[in-house]
Amino acid sequence: MRLAGKKVAISQDGIDWNRDKWPWYGRLYLRFSSFITAHVPDAVIFDNVFAREHFEKRFARKYDFIPFGSDVPEFEHEDDIFKKLGLKEKEYFLFVGRFIPDKGLHYLIPAYEMVVTDKKLVLVGGSPNPSDYEKKLLSTKDKRVVFPGFVYGDDSLRLMKNAYCYIQPSDVEGLSPVILNVMGLGTPIICSDIKENLYAVSDDAILFKKGDVKSLKNALEKSLSSPEEIKHNADRARNRVLSDFTWDKVAKDHEELFLKLLSGNKSK
Repeated sequence: MRLAGKKVAISQDGIDWNRDKWPWYGRLYLRFSSFITAHVPDAVIFDNVFAREHFEKRFARKYDFIPFGSDVPEFEHEDDIFKKLGLKEKEYFLFVGRFIPDKGLHYLIPAYEMVVTDKKLVLVGGSPNPSDYEKKLLSTKDKRVVFPGFVYGDDSLRLMKNAYCYIQPSDVEGLSPVILNVMGLGTPIICSDIKENLYAVSDDAILFKKGDVKSLKNALEKSLSSPEEIKHNADRARNRVLSDFTWDKVAKDHEELFLKLLSGNKSK
């Protein structure tokens, strides 16, 4: 497109070669493509401030940061999804995402299995063709763990809004859209202490040490022993995230960037 005289802006999703899911040649390709990303477009937009810092240090150039929004569309309260899955509102922990090692479910399930509680653990996601990793997760003998498969649209938002706590046990993340949505819905959060999660949740979540099953177990137990505290933190998080991470602001920031590119005022 630049050869045709067009302005080009590209969104870079993060430092993807750090993810364990890629073989060595996949990581090599991603590193090579990052060099092209860093130099060819007129603008590179990051939703992850730490990924931007990495690129700026590596390539000695300046890039733009525009985070995701957190405000979700209005949806009606219905209880069909809860009846279908045998759940009661506020009586389950929740995770929504891919069943891959990066997401840390191999920490979450063992940690949860050690916790004495009637609250269920609902793990939404998976694959039509489960990997060996996923099959191992599905083999848990704990009957409190629920695997509903994929849940879409308003039903996924209903599950997020009515969870006792949402859990993000990831080893690697960008600025997680799910975390922002959960915060915007006012749901308490337990998450690993990686810097990307900390950027989003600040002091408004229960943290555990990344990759540490015992630390995650303690975080789960802390949430169960302090329901008023986690609700207070969730309310505070909701107010903050709906002020700082809105889609209206995202759209405005993109518009301003594109106008600068068109006017020729954008410097790389």
